[in-house]
Amino acid sequence: MFKPMQGVRVVEVAQFTFVPSAGAVLADWGADVIKIEHAEKGDAQRGLVKALGQDVISKGSSFAPIMDGPNRGKRSIGLSLEKPEAKRVLRELIRTADVFLTNFLPSARTKLGIDVEDVRAINPNIIYAAGTSFAHSGPEADKGGYDGTAFWARAGSSDSATPPGASHLVQQPTGAYGDNIGGMTIAGGIAGALFARERGLGAATVDISLLGVGAWATQLNVNLALMAGGPLPKHDPAAGNVSNPLTGMYRAADDRWLSLVMLQPGRYWPEFCEKVGRPELATDERFDSAEKLMANAAEAARIVAEVIGSRTKDEWVAAFDGMEGQWAVVQNTYEVGQDPALRAIGLISDVVDAEGGTRQLVANPVQFNREAAQLKRGPLFAEHTDEILRELGFSDEELINIKITGAAT
Repeated sequence: MFKPMQGVRVVEVAQFTFVPSAGAVLADWGADVIKIEHAEKGDAQRGLVKALGQDVISKGSSFAPIMDGPNRGKRSIGLSLEKPEAKRVLRELIRTADVFLTNFLPSARTKLGIDVEDVRAINPNIIYAAGTSFAHSGPEADKGGYDGTAFWARAGSSDSATPPGASHLVQQPTGAYGDNIGGMTIAGGIAGALFARERGLGAATVDISLLGVGAWATQLNVNLALMAGGPLPKHDPAAGNVSNPLTGMYRAADDRWLSLVMLQPGRYWPEFCEKVGRPELATDERFDSAEKLMANAAEAARIVAEVIGSRTKDEWVAAFDGMEGQWAVVQNTYEVGQDPALRAIGLISDVVDAEGGTRQLVANPVQFNREAAQLKRGPLFAEHTDEILRELGFSDEELINIKITGAAT
């Protein structure tokens, strides 16, 4: 199997999902990702027992998607970096690494001796990658945040997703929504930096903020607002597209929804009318050209809504089979996990948990040579401490002494 990061070692000092998910992607691509967790506390995310009102750990198993998702394929070592004995281990890890990856705040990095200058003093050729909430420098560099604050709220998605007159703001649709998008961005940045280093351009630092990722995700609207000189007018999604009846959400007879996104209505209208059993609409003098269809979009949309509402979702899936125009069923998260297109190419992947049971995780969307990734579970807390210390040349006696001091688990 093609693993472009094989032979690359990543040392990760990070918690929660934003930056660790980048390490997971690099591990999927073949990197040896060593996750440093506090010797007593571990990754703070291990302490979460519920998310979105749901249990995050499988009963009778150590499998926890909240940890296995952003940490699959890594090795875990427990180190208390504030202790002198742990710093010796850290130095050896940095010395052997290609990438140092962190989301600790600048003040914490300085305190622990893991800022850019500290790490580069040990290994000048290392790629130093840091994920932040708002910015790598300036007045908010040391301000913490999550994707709900930096990516979703501050970067404009929440406001853009909330219809006018709503009594409350729309919350981000899933847990770690911006974190996982940001993790892919970090992984891409690291890949670019490694490529540049191989071409003799030196070792770069890589900085990514959740706010920046959020602004990039909303860039079309932000760019239009900048051009307009003010915020864009709010649009009610329930009203559909004011100039194209073939874009919008339509409710089927069983209260399931279909999303139509046919951006060239004149091209797709005749076939659509045929597929829905109303071929006469294609030659209706109100809709028989792209210009007329757009001019009478509200009336056409009313008819489309009425027609879609006359059959169930499954009936429309069958009726639209082979249709050229773009459309999709609005799926719930379980349906996404069962999606035949994802499963056909291995983007829903089996993973064996620590107890030997087969579980499933969403694979990262990048595939090389059209091969499905082969995922490994996330590490148990400090599972690989002894293994990693021995690889670094520590004797059993030294290993025991380090543990006695509380510097390692």
